Amino acid sequence: MENATMTTRSGEQPNSDTAMFYRHVLETLNAAQVSFLVGGAYAFNRYTGIDRHTKDLDLFLRRSDFHRAAEALEKAGYRTELTFSHWLGKAHHDGFYIDLIFSSGNAVAEVDDQWFEYAIEEEVLGVPVKISPPEEMIWSKAYIMERERYDGADVAHLLRACGDKFDWARLFRRFDPHWRVLLAHLVLFGFIYPTHRKLIPASIMDELLERLRREMHEETSSENICFGTLLSREQYLSDIEQESLQDGRLEPLGRMTPEQTACWTRAIGENRH
Repeated sequence: MENATMTTRSGEQPNSDTAMFYRHVLETLNAAQVSFLVGGAYAFNRYTGIDRHTKDLDLFLRRSDFHRAAEALEKAGYRTELTFSHWLGKAHHDGFYIDLIFSSGNAVAEVDDQWFEYAIEEEVLGVPVKISPPEEMIWSKAYIMERERYDGADVAHLLRACGDKFDWARLFRRFDPHWRVLLAHLVLFGFIYPTHRKLIPASIMDELLERLRREMHEETSSENICFGTLLSREQYLSDIEQESLQDGRLEPLGRMTPEQTACWTRAIGENRH
C-alpha cells in the first residue's frame, strides 16, 4: 500500500478538483509546519484494504494546533470554521471540505501526543504525511453507535487486520475507565471471526473479564448516571431529559460542558458531521 492515493467507492480516485483541493490542503499544512494526521476512510483502507466511499478528508490534529491550521488554510484562500468547540472544525472550498478533528463527538478520544508518536509515515496524493495509528482509530470508533451509523464493523476489521501488531497495553489504557466498551467489541470480534480469536491476547481478556466479575459482586452505585450518551448523542436523550439521569458526557464525569452538549444536540439531523 505504499505511496497509495485516496480512494472513494470501489477504488475510484477523487475527481481532479477534489484531489487538487485535498493535495493543496496537505501541502499547505506541511509548509506551515502544522502537525496533523490523515485518518478516516484513507487510513481505514491503508490498514484493512477495504475501500470506503468518502465525501471528505479527515485530518486529526491537537486542539492547540487548530487555530494555526485554520490560519494557514485561510491564507491559502479557504474558509474555515470551528464547527463544534469540543471536537471538530472544517475547511471549505467550492463545495468541497475537509474535517479538522481534535477529539471525538463525545469528547473522549482527544488527539494527544501519542497519536503522533505511533503514527505511520505514508503518502496521500503524492504528499508525504502521517496517518492515524490503528489503536487510536479503534478508540475513537468504538463509541460510535448511532441508529444511522455504527462503527463496530470498522473496529472488527481493524482488529483482524492489525491485532497481531497492536500495542495492546496502550489500547487498554485508552479505554480506562470505559473498559466495558472495549470488552464489548472484543467479545463481538470473537463471534464475528471465530478463527481469529487468538489475535486478542488472553491476558487482555482475562483482565477485562476479571474486572467484570469483580464489578458484578460490588454494590450497585446509587448515582443515577447514563453513559449511553457517550455512544449516541440522540438515543439516550430521553434518559437525560425525561428520567433525569446524569449525562455521562458532562464534567466532571465526562469532558463536555452543558453548552457543548446543547450545541451537539441541536445539530442532530443536520447534514453535517
